[in-house]
Amino acid sequence: MDGQDKVGGDPESRVTEPIEPPSPRPPYEESQPPDLGEDDLQGFRFDSSGMPVGPSNLPVPDVPSPLAARYLFPTEKYRGEWRRHWVHLMPVIIVGVLATFIGGYVVGLIVKSGNSPAMTAVILVYSLVIAWGLWRAADWYFDRFILTNKRVMVINGIITRKVAMMPLLRVTDMKYEQSPLGRMMNYGSFVMESAGQDQALREVKHLPDPNELYLQICEEMYEPEAVEERNEVDESLDDELQGSDNVRGGDA
Repeated sequence: MDGQDKVGGDPESRVTEPIEPPSPRPPYEESQPPDLGEDDLQGFRFDSSGMPVGPSNLPVPDVPSPLAARYLFPTEKYRGEWRRHWVHLMPVIIVGVLATFIGGYVVGLIVKSGNSPAMTAVILVYSLVIAWGLWRAADWYFDRFILTNKRVMVINGIITRKVAMMPLLRVTDMKYEQSPLGRMMNYGSFVMESAGQDQALREVKHLPDPNELYLQICEEMYEPEAVEERNEVDESLDDELQGSDNVRGGDA
């Protein structure tokens, strides 16, 4: 018996099954937009090459609100606006709670004594406290911190509107401070210094997400080209997603 018979026998006498060829891949269309949802790209930053470098926890609107838009000039590029943290209203909340408890206790005493003028006075004082609290809440709602490619602004006031501004080119030093409560609740105060001048905007308290906001302002000051390139990438991705949605709507 030869070596061939010892190993596997006569190769011509073996029975083999035919192998099916692999199915061909569908042709790739270069014009086909990528199948990416808006949620897949929301919140990502991009470097100069267009690659994502990580998510951002700081939501920034694409267009300014009507309140901010009236103070931007045409060649200025809007970067974002932020309302102060709700902890800014903590004194108002404390006063309102104390006024409610104290007013209720005093009203109970007055009811027992039957003193109607005193009851009217307590109700009037309590109404004034509530009106003051609502006024402060409305003032907080319209208070905005605005960042552009040229300056930072703070807008506040309802009847008397105040607009404080500092150009980014004149900022010589900037820092933010966080108390233990601020670290737990994610807010901080920004302090900006200018070259030996009295600043209209020096300290801004109770801003949300101070670390993210600090990095965004520093990037705007020292790497404006990177910000522009990332914004161009974001706009191109938005156009691709919008085109993809239009194609899907047409197919439906």
